[in-house]
Amino acid sequence: MTDVQTTEVDPPWEGLTGADLHAACMRAARAGDRQAMDRLVNELTPLVWHVARANGLDRLTAEDVVQTVWLALFSQLEKLRDPKALAAWLITTTRREAQHPFGRRAQPVPLTDELAENMESTHPAPEEEAVRADRDRRVWRAFLRLPHRCQQLLRLTVLAGRAEYQLVAEALRMPRGSVGPTRGRCLESMRDLLAHEGGSR
Repeated sequence: MTDVQTTEVDPPWEGLTGADLHAACMRAARAGDRQAMDRLVNELTPLVWHVARANGLDRLTAEDVVQTVWLALFSQLEKLRDPKALAAWLITTTRREAQHPFGRRAQPVPLTDELAENMESTHPAPEEEAVRADRDRRVWRAFLRLPHRCQQLLRLTVLAGRAEYQLVAEALRMPRGSVGPTRGRCLESMRDLLAHEGGSR
C-alpha cells in the first residue's frame, strides 16, 4: 500500500520535461499506469490537434483524427522502440491520418429557431469584436504571406516551446541549431509585413 501511495505522490516523470518526460510516461503507461497515459494525452494533445488542423481539417474531423491517433498509440505501446521519439511519431501518424479523413465527417446539428433562442451568446460586444477581427485578419494575412516553411516552423515552435527544439528540428528535417535563428527571421519577416500593411493605410 505504501508503494502505491508513493507512486501517486511522486511519479517517475516528476520534474522531467520534453522528451525525457514523454519517455518516462511511456514506460509507466506500458506497465498499465493510467495516470501516465493521462499525462501524455494532456501534454501532447495540443501538438496532435495543431498538426491535424494544419492539414486543413475542420474542427469535427480534427477531433476524430486526434482520438484515432491516441487510440493507435495506446493499442501498440510496446511497438514504439524509442519512447523519446513519441512526439515525432505522433506528428507523423497525425499527418497520415489527416490525409485520409474520408467517412469521418459528422453531420452538423441543425440550428432550429428554438435552439437558437435558448443559446447564450459567448461573443464580445460588437465594437470589441470588430477590433479583434480586424487585428486577427491582419495577423493571419501576414502569416499566410510567409513561406510555407516559416508557417510550419512558427506553428510547431509555438506549441512545442524552446525545450522541444530538437523535436521541431526532427519534424522539419533541419539542424537543431538553426531552429531558433530561422524562427527569429520568420518572426522578423512577419513583423515587417504587418508594419508595411499598417503604414500603407
